[in-house]
Amino acid sequence: MQTPINVGGQAVIEGVMMRAPRTMTVAVRVPSGEILLKKDPLRLMADKWKFLKWPILRGTIALFSSLALGMKALNFSANCAMEDAKTGPGVKGQPGGRSTGKPMTDLAVGLTMLLSIGLGLALFFYLPLFITQGLKNVMPVTQSSALMFNMVDGVIRITLFLLYIFAISRMKDIRRVFEYHGAEHKVIYAYEAGETLTVDNARKYSTLHPRCGTSFLLIVMVLSILVFSFVPKSAPFYMKALSRVVLIPFIAGLSYEFIRFSSKKKDNAVIRALVAPGLWLQKLTTREPSDDQLEVALRALSEAIDGENKGTEAVNCLAS
Repeated sequence: MQTPINVGGQAVIEGVMMRAPRTMTVAVRVPSGEILLKKDPLRLMADKWKFLKWPILRGTIALFSSLALGMKALNFSANCAMEDAKTGPGVKGQPGGRSTGKPMTDLAVGLTMLLSIGLGLALFFYLPLFITQGLKNVMPVTQSSALMFNMVDGVIRITLFLLYIFAISRMKDIRRVFEYHGAEHKVIYAYEAGETLTVDNARKYSTLHPRCGTSFLLIVMVLSILVFSFVPKSAPFYMKALSRVVLIPFIAGLSYEFIRFSSKKKDNAVIRALVAPGLWLQKLTTREPSDDQLEVALRALSEAIDGENKGTEAVNCLAS
C-alpha cells in the first residue's frame, strides 16, 4: 500500500478546506446542492530556504501559513454562500455557472490575520495577565515565584478558552461548522487507514483526531505556563506583557513538535494520556456529520490528493 501523504484540513462555512503539501482545495456546498471547488497550488518557502524546516521554526511557519490559508478558505466559503443566494444558477461567464465574488487580497488576508492574532492575544493572554496581576493582594501565592504566578495565569487562560469554546458551540451556525469539522476528521482517518474514499468508509471513524487544531491550541495554553515561568517574577509588568508576544512563536513551535512526536508514538500509553485532554476538548468542537457533509469533505480531500499526484492548476470556482 502506498504511504499516505501528510494532509490536514479545516472546516469552513458549509464546507471543508483540505491541504496537502503542495495543494490546497476548498469544497463548499451551496443551497442549490452543488459543490463549489477552489483549488490552488502551494509554494513552500521551506523549499527555497531550507532553514525554515528546522525544528521549532517549522512549527511557527506552519502556524502563520495555516492562518493565512484558513482566512482565504473562509473568504471563499462566505462568498459562495452570498453569491449563490444572490444570483442563483445560470450566471454566465463564470466557471460552473456561479460567481463567487472578489477574492481576498494578500493585504486583506494579512490585516485580517493580524486582527485575529491581536484579538486572541488580548482575550487569552493579556486579560488573564491583568487578572492575575490584580489578584496579588487576594492571592499572595502569585507573588511567591514566577511559576506560581504563571500557574494562576495559566488556569485563568485555560478557563477562558474553555468557556469560549463552550459558548460558541451552543450557536446554531457554529454547530454546522463543527459538523463539517467532524467530517474533515473522519475523511482524513479513512485516508490514513488506506481506505477507499467513500462515505460508508469514512462514516465509521471517529470525529476526534490527535492532530486537530483544537488540540494544538490547548497544548499552546499548557506549554505557555512553563515557558512564561522563565520570565523573572521581579520583571516589570510591561516586560511580562511583552513576553506574551515575543514568546508565542516559540511556544507554537514547541506545540507543533509535540503534535508531530505524539502522532508517531500514538501507541505509547504515556503519549495517549498526554493527548487525551485535547481529544476530550474536541467533543465540543466536532459533531457527527451528515452524509452530505462527508461528501463535501471527501471531494476536498480527493482533489487535494489528485493535485498532489498530478500537479495543480488554480481553479477559482468549479461546480459539480
